[in-house]
Amino acid sequence: MTKNQTIPASAADPTVAAGAAQFLTPVTLGLQALAVTGKQAHWNVRGANFIAIHELLDSVVEHARGWADETAERIVALGLPVDARLSTIAAKVAPSSVPAGFTQWDDMIRHIVADIDTIIVDVQTAIDGLDEIDLTSQDIVIGIRAGLEKDRWFLSAHLAE
Repeated sequence: MTKNQTIPASAADPTVAAGAAQFLTPVTLGLQALAVTGKQAHWNVRGANFIAIHELLDSVVEHARGWADETAERIVALGLPVDARLSTIAAKVAPSSVPAGFTQWDDMIRHIVADIDTIIVDVQTAIDGLDEIDLTSQDIVIGIRAGLEKDRWFLSAHLAE
């Protein structure tokens, strides 16, 4: 029988942990922000394509929450804490352009796509920076980039002529 052993976090290379957290934290915070603004958009979207956009925004929110959890758990697995409180997100993430009230579906899509584009910049920075630090963390953010690009495509397709 194989015996499983848990390696304490203190055994992790602190340089790797700090370097990975430096790149993963902005991704985590951006995705948490997208989950919040995506719900705001979901509740306030209006217009002829309401149901399709309303339901699609729920998928975007679900994906963002899952990816934020994945990046946060990677940071913790490397032995560092994560601060993703709303006050921290508000202080460190660029404000979303998603309006507070009812908004026509096409404008709402443009706002959410702009938020996704902002996160993709942080994701690409993480992909580039993690190449020399932690390939496991890099693999996680590569997968997130693919997912964000797919969500962006699904939203943008509604605007195509």
